[in-house]
Amino acid sequence: MNIILKPKRSYFTKEFARVLIIMLVGFVLILASLFLKYKPVYEITIAGEKLGTIKDIKSFKYLLEEKLSTMYEKGVENVSLNEQPEYKMLLIKKTENLNEQELIEKISKEYTTITYKFYEVSLNNETKAIVVSMEEAENIVNEIKEEYNGDNLELDLQINAKYTFNYDNNNLEVASTDVENAVRSIKDEIEKSEALAIINDVKISVLPVNGRITSRYGESSRLRRSTHTGLDIASQTGTDIKAVASGKVTFAQYNGSYGNLVKIDHGNGVETWYGHCSKIYVKEGMEVKEGDVISAVGSTGNSTGPHLHFEIRINGETVNPQKYLFK
Repeated sequence: MNIILKPKRSYFTKEFARVLIIMLVGFVLILASLFLKYKPVYEITIAGEKLGTIKDIKSFKYLLEEKLSTMYEKGVENVSLNEQPEYKMLLIKKTENLNEQELIEKISKEYTTITYKFYEVSLNNETKAIVVSMEEAENIVNEIKEEYNGDNLELDLQINAKYTFNYDNNNLEVASTDVENAVRSIKDEIEKSEALAIINDVKISVLPVNGRITSRYGESSRLRRSTHTGLDIASQTGTDIKAVASGKVTFAQYNGSYGNLVKIDHGNGVETWYGHCSKIYVKEGMEVKEGDVISAVGSTGNSTGPHLHFEIRINGETVNPQKYLFK
């Protein structure tokens, strides 16, 4: 009996081996056929959206990380993916092109969160400038403090770090002139409140000379052909005469009945005249500031004693100086 079964087992074993070989060869041929026509790739999915296919996961991750690293521009604190990509292997026709670079660009633009860090410079609790580095913020504050040191301005300058997401970095940098303009505005308001008068936005800051008024605007006198066009302020010869506001000297010489005369144009149609001077310290074309000494009290021209003849003219017409300076 055993003699009979042995040949049968041998026969079935050989048949099984032959069928297995045929199946393996067929399988190999099928695989070969597939690989001749198709190629293995990985499909990328983020947040349920199928984006495309890549050749190799490791190399793609490296390229994506490299791309994200280039996004650390000035002011960028962090760049991160909203969700990690999922990879699934599949076969596609060899004729189909991969779009790895397009995928990297798409992911970097649409599936990342960019955290920006910037610095607000505030003046009296109001934001006046935004910059992207602490150094820039400190430079603004230091420049303001240096420029206005000694002006006795109450300035609360603060630097605050702020964060935002996916912000347009080009809009972060705001000129520091916003702070400077705000400080100047505060200074101007203080100066205006301390000014003797404001004429057409021209600040009259100081009296031209201290003394006693001896002849007022509009008065008549036997010494004049018409009414008085200014104020006469008596003072000792040689007393300093000061510019009442900043401006440009347009006349500085002898002028008939005015004697030695200085004219200053302050802009906006406002002009001041200083007559009967004993000395003139300025020249035509010079820029002067309020309080600058421009001449000295005298009695030149049509004068009965040492005094300053002071006029204010608006658009060429004389006005009463007492209305603005001696209220």
